[in-house]
Parts: sequence; C-alpha cells; structure tokens
Amino acid sequence: MSFKSKIASVLAVATVAISLAIPTSSAQAGSHGWGIGAAIVGSAIVGAAVANGAYVQPVYVDGYRRCRWERQYNAYGYYVGNVKVCRAY
Repeated sequence: MSFKSKIASVLAVATVAISLAIPTSSAQAGSHGWGIGAAIVGSAIVGAAVANGAYVQPVYVDGYRRCRWERQYNAYGYYVGNVKVCRAY
C-alpha cells in the first residue's frame, strides 16, 4: 500500500466517523439513515478517486520521450540496481 493510498483510506475513515458522530437534524425515527448512507458512499468515492489518482500516466503532446537507465544507490551509498528514467522534450 503506497503512502497516498494510506492517506486516502485514513481520510475516508475519518469522513465516515465524523458523519456518524455529528447529528444532521433533530431526532426523528428512521429519517437519518439516508444521510449516513450518502456519507459512506461519498467518502468511498472520494477515497477511491484520491487513491487511484497516483497512477495517472503522463501525456506527451508535440514532443518525444528520451529514456535511459540510471544507477540507483541506497542511503548508505551501495549500488542497488538500475531504473529506467524517461524525460519529455
């Protein structure tokens, strides 16, 4: 699970918890069920949109990509492998 997905799930849970904790109107039997359901559905939609927004592929218009392999090192300076890096021009 990526960092953005964790943030999105925490925000979704917080939204649901807040919507359940705050009363929307005066107490009437059976009338607040729709509000809770709408809050749960809305928070699920927003959480899914935020979590999936991290995987958007770049769009190159009137240009081309130049890709190459770059060496990657860890925090201690040890070589850990290569990664493909593409830049748009």
